[in-house]
Amino acid sequence: MWKVKPPIVYSKETRYRPILESLVPPDPLSQFHLRRGSPEEEFPDLKRNNTWMGRILTPAMYRRQFQRCTNSGVMFDDVIRPGLEEPGEWSDPVTVGCVAGDAETYILFCDFLDRIIEAHHKHKVTNLTPESDFNYDNLKGGDDFDRSYAVRCEVSVVRGVEDFSFPSHCSRGERRQLLTLARKALAQFEKEEGLPGRLFLLDELNQDQQNELNLKPPTSFQMRTGVARDWPDGRAVWMSKDSSLSVWVNMDDHLRLESVRDDANIAVAFKCICTNLQKLGDLYRKLRHPFVWKQQLGWVSSSPADVGTGLRISVHLKLKHLPTHTRLQEVLKRLRVCMDKTESPAVWRVSNAASFGESEVSLTQLVVDAVKLLVTMETRLEANRDIDDIVPSQK
Repeated sequence: MWKVKPPIVYSKETRYRPILESLVPPDPLSQFHLRRGSPEEEFPDLKRNNTWMGRILTPAMYRRQFQRCTNSGVMFDDVIRPGLEEPGEWSDPVTVGCVAGDAETYILFCDFLDRIIEAHHKHKVTNLTPESDFNYDNLKGGDDFDRSYAVRCEVSVVRGVEDFSFPSHCSRGERRQLLTLARKALAQFEKEEGLPGRLFLLDELNQDQQNELNLKPPTSFQMRTGVARDWPDGRAVWMSKDSSLSVWVNMDDHLRLESVRDDANIAVAFKCICTNLQKLGDLYRKLRHPFVWKQQLGWVSSSPADVGTGLRISVHLKLKHLPTHTRLQEVLKRLRVCMDKTESPAVWRVSNAASFGESEVSLTQLVVDAVKLLVTMETRLEANRDIDDIVPSQK
């Protein structure tokens, strides 16, 4: 097997990211003649905001970003809009509260976004290139979960495509071009890999077909932030005939690959994602639109919550006693996973809390090990035994 070599690094991103700010015109927004007040007058009310954006943004930081915009027109207020639209509740998990309108956003607003990324992923942004490892043979376990508890698993990964704005900012024309690009890449993918499938255009599906594909209408939040603008124009999903792989186009990101298994075999699902993502990435490079990579962050897409690997590993567990245990949140924090309720009674979704700071194999191993420990805790609680001696130490 192999370790993936990082894509070509652009020289201007190799050193001293703050220097990039000096390359931007001092007042690029002045040409638009926007009717805005001063930064002090425009600063948002963040008193009840429970997002990382609300916790980190200060008037001084807002003033520094105020007159900046990317070449495609993304300004700072576009970046922080999600956190203003949904400020969150104090009892809920903290979300990032911001979004990138294009790849340049991560460079131009790096003094803000780097702090968001560090807070959310609990990992420092440095000049070192993040490790990327798709060697699925290094994964230990994942195919041996107790099926009395593990009922399902999902492995997904998101990617942004170079030279296009991200979903919250892209135009109809860009979205349609991305769909055309996906058609070409997926057609070649089927031909070269011998994995037959079918591309479904959302605007051609009736309600029964949408239900069969488990498609849900966009949320009000997606509509307000522009992610679902012009829905369902330019959206599609490719499904392999053996149901092992699905590729979502222009939904929450440019591309999202997903492998779902009802036997909870996360090792097979992870292998499916690793091999097919690599092949699809090669095809996009041949089409001269590679996936977006940033030297200090790794793979980037629209959400700072997905930088680094873009990987989300989830296992659905039947749990009765552990969800009400007083030490659950402490355990989850130390395992670096999160757990939330699913639509099924007594079934909980366990997934990685971060995607940055670890390689793909390491993140998957983290979830595999966490699931095994949580199942062990559940079996102890079923037998009225204590779990204090197997609570992990602080990492």
